[in-house]
Amino acid sequence: MTENALRKKNRFMEWIDKRYPWTEFWKKHLSEYYAPRNFNFWYFFGSFSLLVFVMQILTGIWLVMEYTPTGSESFASVQHIMREVRYGWLLRFMHTTGASAFFVVVYLHMYRGLIYGSYQKPRELVWLIGMVIYFALLIEAFTGYVLPWGQMSYWGAAVITSFASAIPSIGDFLLVWLRGDFNVSGVTLHRFFSLHVIAIPFFLAILVFVHLVALHKVGSNNPDGIDIKEKKDKNGVPLDGIPFHPYYTVKDLVGVVVFLFVFSLVVFFTPTLGGLFIEPNNSVMANPMLTPPEISPVWYMTPFYAMLRAIPNKFLGLITMAAAIAIMFVLPWLDRSPVRSIRYKGMWSKIAIVVFVISFMSLGYLGHEPVSVLRTFLARIFTIAYFGFFLLMPFYTRIEKTKPLPERVTG
Repeated sequence: MTENALRKKNRFMEWIDKRYPWTEFWKKHLSEYYAPRNFNFWYFFGSFSLLVFVMQILTGIWLVMEYTPTGSESFASVQHIMREVRYGWLLRFMHTTGASAFFVVVYLHMYRGLIYGSYQKPRELVWLIGMVIYFALLIEAFTGYVLPWGQMSYWGAAVITSFASAIPSIGDFLLVWLRGDFNVSGVTLHRFFSLHVIAIPFFLAILVFVHLVALHKVGSNNPDGIDIKEKKDKNGVPLDGIPFHPYYTVKDLVGVVVFLFVFSLVVFFTPTLGGLFIEPNNSVMANPMLTPPEISPVWYMTPFYAMLRAIPNKFLGLITMAAAIAIMFVLPWLDRSPVRSIRYKGMWSKIAIVVFVISFMSLGYLGHEPVSVLRTFLARIFTIAYFGFFLLMPFYTRIEKTKPLPERVTG
């Protein structure tokens, strides 16, 4: 860049900075935000989740241009997008694959938080905001699942909303309020469309911003679970920290290329993933008079659906499903370990996290399969194991022997 061009750029940035704190923002959150130097593979998924969120917003905007949110025309409008709109099939498959990719990266992001103790002091608020984001994502996914108005969309909405009727006293009123009608109808579809396209994305965007601000306030955790802010040089720079930009922005770009390559393979070669992302029944227009043989939600909701089905009482099943999500909000106060990272925790914590992961994945599989005596029994066992991970945490994290923490972060 020539001296004259550099001078013009500086004048332009001065003009911007007098009206908007761009340089201050850039330094605080990127170029002078010091992140631990030992980030590993698990730290890609936070960036991936932001990437997929933006992708979902953009593809969603283009799909809404051709979608008609009415009971009589919604299914036909989806077929119109797939067959007649130029590259409509690509936009839709990007959006449906993006929905599943969102939960893949979010679940892996949450798992990283579990194994490295990213929920412990002083990051409790970061974890709580993240859990609100996860809950909002579940609602966003459910409302979006209804919009194609296929058989699984219709009956999935009918089954899931019907559980509200199990709530004593207000259940029937709540059911009609959720559906906007006495049965799932075009009114329900339009209501879910409004939530999916406007209300929840707007809420999510605010939550993501607040989540990042809270994270940058307390600083990022790392695989060792050591606060890098405790050891600084004479200039106040953490000894074990490096600027997020350019080091991690470039590293994340490499990860993004790999992620988009895998994402593209799914979109172009197996967008339905054998019925896991898009069920065959959802290619059939909704018919209130014909119930599908098996009704189950999309894979990322099946762990909680398996818990619900495992409990014979409808109301208790609903409570169990809600508790499975609610208990994750109190996780920061259940862990009594003096160390954060699984690297330095004792054997009990390592066994517990393995059992938890097996239980969650098994419940996901069982929630997708037809009901049987054996599957119901296994779902109950894995539900107990799931809750056991949290409820027993105050005991096994307190009594187990931990390893001594290093003075500085390791590579």
